[in-house]
Amino acid sequence: MALGLMSGTSLDAIDAALIETDGEDHVRALAFVERPYSDAERAELAAATAEALTLAAPEPTPRIAAAAALSTRLHVAAVRDLLTSAGVAADAVRVVGYHGQTVAHRPDRGWTWQIGDGAALARATGIACVSDFRSADVAAGGQGAPLLPVYHRALVRSLGTREPVVVLNLGGVANVTFVGGDGTLVAFDTGPANGLVDDWAAQHTGARFDAKGALAAGGQVHPDVLDAMMDHPFFDAPGPKSLDRADFTIQPARGLSAADGAATLTAFTAHTVAAGLALLPERPSRLIVAGGGRRNPTMLRMIAEATGLAPEPADALGWNGDATEAEGFAYMAVRTLRGLPISFPGTTGVTGAMAGGVSHPAA
Repeated sequence: MALGLMSGTSLDAIDAALIETDGEDHVRALAFVERPYSDAERAELAAATAEALTLAAPEPTPRIAAAAALSTRLHVAAVRDLLTSAGVAADAVRVVGYHGQTVAHRPDRGWTWQIGDGAALARATGIACVSDFRSADVAAGGQGAPLLPVYHRALVRSLGTREPVVVLNLGGVANVTFVGGDGTLVAFDTGPANGLVDDWAAQHTGARFDAKGALAAGGQVHPDVLDAMMDHPFFDAPGPKSLDRADFTIQPARGLSAADGAATLTAFTAHTVAAGLALLPERPSRLIVAGGGRRNPTMLRMIAEATGLAPEPADALGWNGDATEAEGFAYMAVRTLRGLPISFPGTTGVTGAMAGGVSHPAA
């Protein structure tokens, strides 16, 4: 068994998943828990992220160091919650895949930064840990993201399909994984997903997100604003490519009503997904959606209109759309222990398939 942990840039919760896997084709989901952040915890992590984005290189300032310690403690608690919920002893788990909390992602500058102490987590839980999954890839000239494609391929293979399939993850940032009929992997970030809509909802309604897309559903898309936002070189650039959540802002929608701004920003996500699909080697037969955005029917409707494909929520296939990323880091931790690659030329832009992650033995 392997345990995976993921905390996204939306700072809604820590996801913890337990799976059975060989790091190749065998994957079986066993258990999942979600540990929501309190407002105070979210504010501390958000402040550290804001500070990290002002730095020219990773530097553990007092604020960021304190947030890193907080993140580690909370992830240790999430591990214990999952083991208790699943009725599994720590010594039955081979490894924890600990992604950490991304505070800045700057592959164009040669670095990416996920705070959290893998060695401390291994000591506290008594389970071997693999952390820092992205740094080796960036150091080798890759984008350091997305890393889930190799796990997406394992999930797609379980469907038994031989047609090209795309897995779309709608988190703070959206990314696609193209799995060809022969197993070919192509992946990249397509643009903002929930991030901008969340920011807009927080500023205009006080809510942390646009629940079920209700705010956007009541608004009108402003084509002039949408066209201006789409006029960015990122969208025409070929993959692999990746983004930081802060690379785009809600500024172009300023002056719109709350509903119209939400509608326009949601349409922006949909159009960037469509632009991304146009860069793939062939048109996919299916579009499977994971991440929080799959719960937003307005976003899914706009994606369907923009792409001509009917989005299929991952849960309809028997997957857990909330657990996918946490499961993926459990899967990649096992691959790291086995010396198998986690990033590839078609997914992050490295020159050859390469392993990643830093291993920490159990206490």
